[in-house]
This record gives sequence, structure tokens and C-alpha cells, in this order.
Amino acid sequence: MACTLSAAGAAPGALSAPGAPGAPPVMQPTASPRQVVNSPTKGPEAPHHPGPASVELPATMVQALVDHARAEYPNEMCGVIVGDRPAAAGGMPLRWEPTRNRAASPLRYEIHPDDLLRLTIATEEAAEEFWAIVHSHTHSPPRPSLTDVGLAFYPDAIYLLVSLADDEPVLAAWRIVDGEIHPVELIVGH
Repeated sequence: MACTLSAAGAAPGALSAPGAPGAPPVMQPTASPRQVVNSPTKGPEAPHHPGPASVELPATMVQALVDHARAEYPNEMCGVIVGDRPAAAGGMPLRWEPTRNRAASPLRYEIHPDDLLRLTIATEEAAEEFWAIVHSHTHSPPRPSLTDVGLAFYPDAIYLLVSLADDEPVLAAWRIVDGEIHPVELIVGH
């Protein structure tokens, strides 16, 4: 299941699970400390999962990702979530760092080299890591494209996608290792 932000009948920032029978269940970020919003599924993904099987993000960070995606629309947005260690090593997300999309395109993203250099230096000096690489899809589901897979240069990071293809944003998390895509359960906490 993927994560959508619901506007109808819910407080700002509320989450809902799409495709649920009847009305989609709505969760207020403050109602529960943890909410699963994207679960790994069986399918064409690679059989050996490199981990982590799940990650948790604060609801405020998820909202910031969606806000940045909407602000950059119709182009794809991009940025980095900085963590204390790589996601693959069990690291925790610390902060969201939005960046400029050098491609300025609705079909692809490229983190601006100046932003990438600035963030690389800052994270190295603080003994931090790139925990997740984030970008949006403006007209397609939140699944890595062949281009995304080919440009996945951080194998220890999570690849987090925000889709604006539907009325409500949808988020999904992945690991991309050696050209193989692995779904990661996305949990939104407080």
C-alpha cells in the first residue's frame, strides 16, 4: 500500500491508504505514533532484499516533501534526507534538505551540483550521511523509472518518491542496489 495525503474530510496533513474498501481510512498524524503507509509487495522486485525492510519518517518531514513537490510542479522536485548513518546500516533520518532540480524538467531530476557539493561537505563535516535521495514524479506512480535506476548512485540510501499523478500525493520508499529495485515499508510517525 502507498501513502496518500487526504484533503477531503481530514485535517491538513492527514494520511489515507488508497484502494481500501469503501471510504479510505484516514489517520491523523497525531492520533498514533506509527502508521504503515507503504508495505512491500510480492512482484517483479529482486528476490533478496538488502534491507531495511521498513523505515520511519516524521509526519512533518513527509509534509515538507509533499510541499516541496507541489511548489516545484510542473517539474520534478529533488532533495536529500540527511541521517546519522546510511539507511542500509540502520540509520535514522535527521532532516530534509530540499535542492534545486538542475534539469528543471517534469520528466527527470538532477540534484544541482552546487547543492550536492554543499550537502556533501556539510554531512561529512557533521559525520552524517545521505539517508535518502528524494524526488517526485509528476505524472506517474511513485516507482523508480529505468532512468531512476540507472542514476541510483547511492546504494546504501533509500530512494523516496512522491507522486503527484493523482489528486492526492502518493509516497513510496525503495532501495536500489546493483540495478535491482526493492520495496521498503514506509511508516509515518509523529
